[in-house]
Amino acid sequence: MFDRLREDVACILERDPAARTAWEVLTCYPGLHALMLHRVASASRRQGLHWLARFVSNVARFLTGIEIHPGARIGRRVFIDHGMGVVVGETAEIGDDCTIYQGVTLGGTSLTKGTKRHPTLGRGVIVGANSQVLGGFTVGDGARIGSNAVVLREVPPGATAVGNPARVLHAEGDARREDAAAKMGFSAYGVSQGDDPVSQAMKGLIDNAASQEHQIAMLWHAIEKLSLRSRELPTDECVPEGAQTSESFDADRLSRLMK
Repeated sequence: MFDRLREDVACILERDPAARTAWEVLTCYPGLHALMLHRVASASRRQGLHWLARFVSNVARFLTGIEIHPGARIGRRVFIDHGMGVVVGETAEIGDDCTIYQGVTLGGTSLTKGTKRHPTLGRGVIVGANSQVLGGFTVGDGARIGSNAVVLREVPPGATAVGNPARVLHAEGDARREDAAAKMGFSAYGVSQGDDPVSQAMKGLIDNAASQEHQIAMLWHAIEKLSLRSRELPTDECVPEGAQTSESFDADRLSRLMK
């Protein structure tokens, strides 16, 4: 029991730069308190004391704002950062070394009793703030789930899931694409300058279309100007018969290109 507690304190000191001392972590971190009370509730449930297990779980929710069902299985060195609003369902499983931020729901989409209704997180998974992982699938080892994502299907190991509904970004091709998009002012992680990624993409398309319209308008203006100048030139006196001025030639060429 005390070995697990020392591990929990050490992992918080390692992952949270705001944590200064072990005493501060022990007394001021609700994520740690929720995990400690969950172990009591889980042990009570295994001994058949279901009411006591649920009662301890409700006390933990009242004290910490974190709701963990006594039936959930939680590994070692799990860090629930901030934690307010975190909900972990009955059949959920959380692997070792996972990090879960505030507002996360590990929920189910089925009402059938006795089935695997809630997700399984592998080792080292990071679940961003306010994201929802819903269903009895597996999130692979080392996967990342972006903030506000709604994950409804399996996430491969090492991949990143972002968006609503979440899409999976694979390690190589999608990561390269994300880097290139970020250089153009678009980020799928929603960390752009005060705007969401879909809006940023739409703004980019609108700006591109507006630029093209401006270029087309300038081209038409140049064509009309050249045509007007070619009509004003005295063709019978200054220009030999059968010859073309440079302006009229350019206007004719542009007209043919536009057709």
